[in-house]
Formats: sequence, C-alpha cells, structure tokens
Amino acid sequence: MKRRAVFGLGNPGPTYAKTRHNIGFRVVEALAQQIGAPPFTPQRYAEATHCTYRSIQWYLFRPTTYMNLSGTAVAYWKNALQLSLEELVVVLDELQLPLGALRLSPRGSAGGHKGLEHIIERLGTTEFPRLRLGIGKNFPKGQQVAYVLSPFTPEEEKILEEVIPRAVECLLAWALAGIDRAMSQHNRSLSTPPA
Repeated sequence: MKRRAVFGLGNPGPTYAKTRHNIGFRVVEALAQQIGAPPFTPQRYAEATHCTYRSIQWYLFRPTTYMNLSGTAVAYWKNALQLSLEELVVVLDELQLPLGALRLSPRGSAGGHKGLEHIIERLGTTEFPRLRLGIGKNFPKGQQVAYVLSPFTPEEEKILEEVIPRAVECLLAWALAGIDRAMSQHNRSLSTPPA
C-alpha cells in the first residue's frame, strides 16, 4: 500500500494556534478532517494521527519541537516509518509569497525559513517535497519575528477559508496523482483560475 506522511509546521500550544507561522498546523488539521483521520495524539516529537484513505496509508504530524527544531520530528519519523523522501511532504508558511498563493515543489533551499532550514540540516538534503503557503511580508524592517508570530487579521482569515481547502486538495493530488500533476493544478494565486 502507498504511504504518505504530511508534516505541518508550527509552534505547539494555544498561544500560537492562529498565528501566521502556524498555517502548516491548520492545513494538516484540515487534511485530517477531510480524510477522516482520528484525533491527533501525543507521540514522540509530534502530535500525530494515522489512517487509510483512498488506498493510501496517511501519517499526519504536528511537530511539538517548536518551529526552529522541526527537523528533529521530521527526521525521527522518517526513520521510524522508513519513509523515502518522496513519501513525505512539509507544509509551511512563506513570507516571499502573497497571502493566497500556494507553491508545491519537489526540492529547494530553505529561503531563510528556520523550520525548513533545520529539516534540511537533519535530513542532510534539500531533495524533499514542500508545500509553501504565502503569508505576505507586510511588516516594517526588523519586525519579521513579530509578524510571523502575530495572528491573521479578520480579512486575512476570510482568504484562509479558501486557501486551506485548496492546500488540502493539493496534498490529496500530490498523494493520488503525483507531484507533477499536483504542481500543475495548484501552483497559482487565488485570482488565477485552475488550468
């Protein structure tokens, strides 16, 4: 049976739940709901859930290591489940993309994202899929940390009501049809109609 592991990045605890940095958690939670996974439970380095959907074994994770040590959780579970790099995907926030944009890619640098940086360091490679969700960069110089740890505005939350379901569809396409198909269908901004 095919296996797919999805690591949604974020920081644990209610303080961070609605912050920009935690959009990865929100996407993996929405995916869990969509595929009928049981509730997340505390596991080593992560809260996790597991189910079978559309003949695929799904493993979903919210790392509890805090964002900057995300690689600890990803590397541990990759080894514990004996996953290939193609069987996992990392979901994270991206300052360089506008809110509403999605970018799935099979590889790439960290681009200054500390969580992704740590995953690359722990896995020893940049060759793994990642789904980046734009959060924009509407902050004064030097205020990046405060910005990513601040909550979305009510107007931005309205956009997320569209973005998060699209991210879930993208992850399902990645698992069911492959990364190339998923990229061609979903790598667009909100205003771009599907191909």
